[in-house]
Amino acid sequence: MWSLIPRRVRNGSVVEPLREMEELFGRFFDPFEERPMKGWAPRVDVEETDKALLVKADLPGIDAKDVEVSVIGDTLVLKGEKREEKEDKRKNFHRVERFVGKFYREIPLPAGADAEKVTATTARGVVTVTIPKRPEVQPRMIAVKPVD
Repeated sequence: MWSLIPRRVRNGSVVEPLREMEELFGRFFDPFEERPMKGWAPRVDVEETDKALLVKADLPGIDAKDVEVSVIGDTLVLKGEKREEKEDKRKNFHRVERFVGKFYREIPLPAGADAEKVTATTARGVVTVTIPKRPEVQPRMIAVKPVD
């Protein structure tokens, strides 16, 4: 009876058949071994406070001039391009690696976000976008008064 559990090959593992499958699918779906990265999306943290929405995007090695922050309708858009070149020279060795990739992220804004007062700063590879909340949606304290 056939089983869905993979059989062990002679050397006691199923690694070799899996490697052959990866190579087969790699040749079929990716015929070019070295292809440039078409795009990437930076990691983003979104935090909500009482007065604002904070969006922190990890963009190490990217200059502030290469980042575009905009609000389109009720969506925050982060986009730009990362260009990086590393050169390694040794006695009988010379290598130059280049990376170029555009990035694009959309973050939906909640109701009550004040798109007119958005600010963006950058420090140590992290772009922080602050979207304040309109005063009418900010929580307010209501005093509890005793009844005499």
